[in-house]
Amino acid sequence: MPEQDAQATPAAQDEVDRIVDAWNRERPDLDFAPLHVLSRVGRLSKHLDRARRAAFVASDLESWEFDVLSALRRAGAPYQLSPKALLTQTLVSSGTMTNRIDRLVTRGLVERRTDPRDGRGILVTMTPRGGSAVDVAISNLIGAEADLLGDLSPDDRERLTALLRALSLTLGD
Repeated sequence: MPEQDAQATPAAQDEVDRIVDAWNRERPDLDFAPLHVLSRVGRLSKHLDRARRAAFVASDLESWEFDVLSALRRAGAPYQLSPKALLTQTLVSSGTMTNRIDRLVTRGLVERRTDPRDGRGILVTMTPRGGSAVDVAISNLIGAEADLLGDLSPDDRERLTALLRALSLTLGD
C-alpha cells in the first residue's frame, strides 16, 4: 500500500481508544497516555486468564496446582524442591504453601520425603501422576497462548517481548 494511502486510512480503533477518547473529552487537563498501554495489558490479561483456566481445566489442575507442579518440573529430575524453594518460585506465604502441598499430597500429585542431606528437612517430590498432569497442562497452555498471539508476526512477537521485558525489569520483576 502506498504511504499516502496508509495515512489516509484511519487506524483501527479498539475499546481502549474509545475509552481514552472519552476521557480526553471529559478531562483534557490529564495525560491519558498510560491508559493506552496499561488498559490494553489489563484487557489482554483477562484473555490470558481465560485461556489459562481452560488449559488447566482440560488438564484437571487448578492454576495454583500448576504453579507448584511446574516449579517442580522445571527443577529437573528428580523433580523435588524444598518448601522454601517452592515459596520463592510461587510467591506465596509459608502457610499457603503448606496448605497447597497438603492438597497436592492428597491428590497423589506430590509426596513429602525426608531430605537425605538434612534429616530434619523435607523435600516435596513430584509423583509420576503429577508429572503427567503438568506435562499435559503445559502443552495445553502453550497451545492456548500461541492461539492468542497467532495474528502477530514473529518480528512483532519479538518486539513485544522486548518491550514487556524492559517494563518488567523497571518494575523489579
